[in-house]
Amino acid sequence: MDDLLNSLLTFYKPQEFPALYQQMKRYSESKPFCGLKILDGTPVFRNTLAKYLPLLAGGADLTVAFGENIPHAPGIEKELERFHIPLADAEMLKQEYDVVMDCAGALRNTPARLGRVELTRSGIYYYADADQPVFLADGGKIKHIETALGTGDGFHRAMCRLGYGELRGKKIVVFGCGKVGRGVAMYALWHGAETVVADLPEKVTPPKGARLIDFRNREELEKELSDAWCMVSATGIRHALRGCFDAEKVCNSSILIANMGVEDEFGTEIPAERVLHNKIPLNFILEEPTHIKFIDPTMALSNYGALKLLCSTLPAGIVYPDDADENPILEDVRRYGMIAEELTKMEMMQ
Repeated sequence: MDDLLNSLLTFYKPQEFPALYQQMKRYSESKPFCGLKILDGTPVFRNTLAKYLPLLAGGADLTVAFGENIPHAPGIEKELERFHIPLADAEMLKQEYDVVMDCAGALRNTPARLGRVELTRSGIYYYADADQPVFLADGGKIKHIETALGTGDGFHRAMCRLGYGELRGKKIVVFGCGKVGRGVAMYALWHGAETVVADLPEKVTPPKGARLIDFRNREELEKELSDAWCMVSATGIRHALRGCFDAEKVCNSSILIANMGVEDEFGTEIPAERVLHNKIPLNFILEEPTHIKFIDPTMALSNYGALKLLCSTLPAGIVYPDDADENPILEDVRRYGMIAEELTKMEMMQ
């Protein structure tokens, strides 16, 4: 663990991962995971390695998994090997672990003795009827930091990487006004883009400065898309955009198409080669898809979910975090971190 920490400190300051850093210090004293087998399926990038610090400090027998269809950094296997963190193969995924920390339900077939922690809302579709507790790290206010601020920032950095970073005066249509969609819309607005959000008006409120149109109104959608520079899917629902507009016309136009959700939201009407990064979430084109300063609180909450499974009697099915779970992590972020300005800007656009 010390070698891993020292390596990470060559890339990041403790202020960039304050929640995990403070969690590591606390767990190193209390050793809550001593002797427990934990399987972690968080998408593995360099900043993900910081998530392992509190688990290792807490005494966990940690194994990491590459979930099917879950992106990971090329060559990250060498880093795991360097720090003696086992990477699960097919046989190891059949074994039972005390806690399985999943992402999008990719590890749903791996047995878990005490329960599971799910990182994303996509996992609800797999675990809604689970016969054991599933702590949903996506289910509270902390996830807004990652999926709104972090994903919005990742979208803009990815567009810059591809040569499309200048957004001022350009029109962007964002499908979905959940946490991810709001983040993309906020960053588009902050960089001067005309921003249109397509969702259900009776259910969502867009960020201040964005126009909201009805997702079900095909005529209005096609009008907005006809002169848009870019369209972004962020609904989180598989094939959500299928049949919403004339896909052939869109494919034959000059509009840029990007996906920011885990699922293929377009369907077969729009081929992968017509979408930036072949329908894979656009920020995963980056070495660090989400800056550690934005994903740090979510990873800390995921780790805390494993602790809650150990220390609480939880009901079967999805378990949502409450203020008592999240507030200590948020206090660490505000006290020791460096995203206070972004948090204030986000709050002002509610």
